[in-house]
Amino acid sequence: MYRYLVIVEAGEQNLSAYVPDLPGCVATGTTREELERNMREAIELHLHGMLEDGDQIPAPSTTAEYIEVSPPAA
Repeated sequence: MYRYLVIVEAGEQNLSAYVPDLPGCVATGTTREELERNMREAIELHLHGMLEDGDQIPAPSTTAEYIEVSPPAA
């Protein structure tokens, strides 16, 4: 079982997501639930395609952190 980091970004009309460890693996959705469902399917299809092409499936390696900073004084 792999656990990939998914980056989610809000657009004007929907949400979009991508997986840094799987270049080209992207999905969109109008709700968080739809996006997660679409992203799971996109990852599964992406990995299946990699196997069909004879590519090695990369182990998850990307991490994320939040860094708190104070806004600059005006």
